[in-house]
Amino acid sequence: MKRLLLAGALTAATFLSVTANAADYQIDVEGAHASINFKINHLGYSFIAGRFNTFEGGFSYDAKKQSGSTVKVVIQTASLDSNHAERDKHLKGEDFLNVSKYPTASFTSTKYVAADAMSGVMTGTLELHGVKNIISIPVQKIGEGDDPWGSYRAGFSGTTTLKLSDYGIDYDLGPSSTTVELELNIEGVKQ
Repeated sequence: MKRLLLAGALTAATFLSVTANAADYQIDVEGAHASINFKINHLGYSFIAGRFNTFEGGFSYDAKKQSGSTVKVVIQTASLDSNHAERDKHLKGEDFLNVSKYPTASFTSTKYVAADAMSGVMTGTLELHGVKNIISIPVQKIGEGDDPWGSYRAGFSGTTTLKLSDYGIDYDLGPSSTTVELELNIEGVKQ
């Protein structure tokens, strides 16, 4: 779950940094126009899905020089929400995220490689459960433009998969549950 949180944060950061017009953007968490979701296989029979409710961050993007795009996202790991209080308590405990010891997860980009004007791959450092790993996240630009309130927005989406053991999370959930899928849907407001 911690991996999902970090991955989520990283992915969100990646998406935000992929689009914009040589400007800085803040992730719109106040308007709930961004989400970091996760999904993990449950014993090979179904999936458990959830999200992180509290995170923040921003990105810089220059459409003329996309390689200079950057992103940083910080997730409050205690905000994990799988819609089941007892399961959330376990996931926040020492077997998984250990939120009392590791209250945040973060993603800080180091490189962006554009495939075209609407997609690319963001690479950076994901810190989760006290472990730092370099990961790459495929990013898809959803769109950008003026909003009805006088601001300019850009939105991105992406999905990545994290191996729990890469982040020191080795609780045995069976062979079908060793990875977690993170989905990020990010909307940023130009500053």
